[in-house]
Amino acid sequence: MAKFYINPGHKLGHINPEIQGHFAEHLGRCIYEGVYVGEDSEIPNVNGMRCDVVEALKELQIPVLRWPGGCFADEYHWMDGIGPKEKRKKMINTHWGGVVEDNSFGTHEFMELCRQLGCKTYINGNVGSGTVQEMSQWVEYMTFDGVSEMTELRKANGREEPWTVDYFGVGNENWGCGGFMTPEFYANLYRQYQTYVRNYREDHKIFKIASGPNRDDYDWMEKVMSTLSYFRHPRSNQLTDGISLHYYTHLHSSSDKGEAVDFDEYQWYKVLKRTMYMDELIKKHSAIIQRYERDYPVALIVDEWGTWFNCEPGTNPGFLYQQNTMRDALVAGINLNIFNKHCDRVKMANIAQMANVLQAVVLTEGEQMILTPTYHVFNLYKCHQGAELLESYIETEEIGVVPELMIPNLHESVSLGVDGKVHITLNNLSTDTAYPVEAVLTDTEIAEVKGEILTQEMHAHNTFEEPEKVKPVDFKPDNVIGNKIMFTIPACSVLHLEVAMK
Repeated sequence: MAKFYINPGHKLGHINPEIQGHFAEHLGRCIYEGVYVGEDSEIPNVNGMRCDVVEALKELQIPVLRWPGGCFADEYHWMDGIGPKEKRKKMINTHWGGVVEDNSFGTHEFMELCRQLGCKTYINGNVGSGTVQEMSQWVEYMTFDGVSEMTELRKANGREEPWTVDYFGVGNENWGCGGFMTPEFYANLYRQYQTYVRNYREDHKIFKIASGPNRDDYDWMEKVMSTLSYFRHPRSNQLTDGISLHYYTHLHSSSDKGEAVDFDEYQWYKVLKRTMYMDELIKKHSAIIQRYERDYPVALIVDEWGTWFNCEPGTNPGFLYQQNTMRDALVAGINLNIFNKHCDRVKMANIAQMANVLQAVVLTEGEQMILTPTYHVFNLYKCHQGAELLESYIETEEIGVVPELMIPNLHESVSLGVDGKVHITLNNLSTDTAYPVEAVLTDTEIAEVKGEILTQEMHAHNTFEEPEKVKPVDFKPDNVIGNKIMFTIPACSVLHLEVAMK
């Protein structure tokens, strides 16, 4: 029996709600058909936003949404997406599928979507092909309430009051699709561009995010942070509030990423092993950040993460549409546990992506919508939003099919929620073995335990023909005595236990 120790009296840090953030790019059917169908669509919508998708996403209590990219951000010119839709400039989406982008979803539409979701806004600016003036005017258009050409333009387009921009990314993947820059060159561009991401409100400061590295490119992190630190003006504010990190879980190489549904046990463990690499990445990048931060901590923003497999057969390869199985559910659970454990440094994370792209939480087809296993994991984990991370430890054993891909059988994180209850999220990473667990809450007397679990065989996924094959069910522990909870966690599962204390 695995011993699981939890200390409700020892808080280790605050879990930002934004750790469970999302990402919507102009890529494939994420925006168009996914969340936005237009006001004239026969699909029920409010101001063009799909009612079914919005309601599903609201259930997750989405804290923040990143837009418009991704690679698309560094070819996006925001003025093409404002004004009467019939007059908006059309363009070819050269990054994703070579399809026509009609810009019918722009700044006003994004802000409307965030209003409907009740979430914070994270906008990525164009450094790769844009100008300082363009970025500066975009911030002014969105947030300034004084007398200016941009303010008048916003009002002429139907928005009297300014919006709130919570987070602003100065470029995206500038080591790659955002301009193939050197770290020193980007860091100096960042210094220039961020200067003009102005705070027009005394009561609100835009959180500025620098474009950080891909996975284990520690040289990029080192040189960007060094440049930003070295050139800090002694009377100015710190140049950046956060720096991003991107890490996708692939099965094989970048050209052959493996199949989303047709996989064997070896591939199951290989994917989960690669997912757990996130923990090492956060530790090593955090150590670099710590050496260079000055006035206050620089947050690590994991604003692209998730599985990236080969697209589904018969779909546009530039649309990155993939199915979503219990393996994806475990990837989500592992990552969210890791982010919780590193809440002292990771202040936001954004799964890629919201709908119909990569590890999506919802899939749509015409009027139909289904919830993926990943959606259900986010629903189980929303209890951690705004909670306090608790000290915890679980005994594990190594499992797998080959020595080089061994992983711990169990993976957890625990928090004290805003509701005053202890919330335990525990993953069983085995494909076929259930494990008995004894959870001990130190110096605590338990009043009540409620549980929900997501469990199925490893290939299980939801389809439009069978939309509820994978969904959470109630879970009851075997026994609760004093400060102990005894239960058996099934193979291939994600469990949430809610513990009320006397």
